[in-house]
Amino acid sequence: MALIDHIRRCNRWTPENFHPFWVAGIPVGRLRPELVRHLREFSTLFVPHGDGLALVKSLDNDDARTDAFRPMAARLAAEGLVEKLRGEDYRVVADWGAPTLMRMDRALVSIFGIRAFGVHVNGMVRKPDGLHLWIGKRAADKPIEPGKLDNMVAGGQPADLTLSQNLLKEAAEEAGLSAEIAGKAQPAGAITYCMEDGIGLKRDTLFLYDLELSADQKVTPHDGEMESFSLMAQPDLLARLRQGFDFKFNVALVLIDFMIRHGIITPENEPDYLDLATGLHTPLELRR
Repeated sequence: MALIDHIRRCNRWTPENFHPFWVAGIPVGRLRPELVRHLREFSTLFVPHGDGLALVKSLDNDDARTDAFRPMAARLAAEGLVEKLRGEDYRVVADWGAPTLMRMDRALVSIFGIRAFGVHVNGMVRKPDGLHLWIGKRAADKPIEPGKLDNMVAGGQPADLTLSQNLLKEAAEEAGLSAEIAGKAQPAGAITYCMEDGIGLKRDTLFLYDLELSADQKVTPHDGEMESFSLMAQPDLLARLRQGFDFKFNVALVLIDFMIRHGIITPENEPDYLDLATGLHTPLELRR
């Protein structure tokens, strides 16, 4: 297989299969037609807006929209349309840095096609034989991609934390790293993708960080997210990416980005270089 297959996998969706979801006059989500039909029954909360739906205008601030939406979230979970509610809110925004329009339980973000954000940390170790990365193996009981290979640290972005706070939290919970060590992670850009996931649309932005660790630094599972961690040499990482889908779907994109930035994948050694470099960023109009 080719590296570009990882990017294609994370950007498979048919725009015609989704209708817009509006909040405060702003299109913030994408809904499947069957969900539009179902939600139209709840006229106290939703009104038709073109071929999509809008939250009623009488809900005119973040808190009012959030509070009014919670019973609907519980109902959708009770009806089995989404998995069990997580009890963790994501911000509903037009774009990163834009005002919060409302908050929504993490379990509903995909079915409403809301943009979601997260952090991924590449734990890198320099050895005499070259660059290595700490790679986790996901626990077998994970609902998404159980047993797949994963980044050292990764997590969705809760509504009540900054990116830096979330990075420190996830680093401690997943990899047992202290705030002093994790706080040395350096911002390294962002990637985006848009993919159908069975119940809705994942429109994700991942903020990337590189964290250089000493060769004697231990990385150990703490919260059950990971079964184990191991140091993987860069050539082995690239070989695994070329051989199949051993990595969690979005982690493959993070690693491709890492290898481009660190000069491992280059225009000279990769015929799909331009497609890889541009494919890590969905077109702006598709993010909105």
